[in-house]
Amino acid sequence: MAAKLGAFREGREEKTRRTPAGTRQQESTATNLDRLIHERTRLAIISALAVNTSLTFSELKELLGASDGNLSVHARKLEDAGYIACTKSFAGRVPKTEYRLTTAGRRALEKYLNHMEALIQATREG
Repeated sequence: MAAKLGAFREGREEKTRRTPAGTRQQESTATNLDRLIHERTRLAIISALAVNTSLTFSELKELLGASDGNLSVHARKLEDAGYIACTKSFAGRVPKTEYRLTTAGRRALEKYLNHMEALIQATREG
């Protein structure tokens, strides 16, 4: 039970414990979640792009119910991390910003989801 509770303790350090063989093993902690993805709006952006080939700024804005500024800031953070790619073009004279999930973004999302599933499983076993 103590090992399961360790997954929810606060702190930035990884917790260690002794296995029956006496070796140290790293425990997964809630604080080891990818903070970049864990924020609600960024998780929503990544999730929406995971199930769509690409989405425009307007489509994401409508889908998430986000303001222009909020969406722009969060999308930029994901773009700076290499999790999403942004392409700007024009449809006639109208600017068009389109986003797609990168390979690194898909890997980060998979890692995040696996971590969340492990935390959920640990909670259910407790």
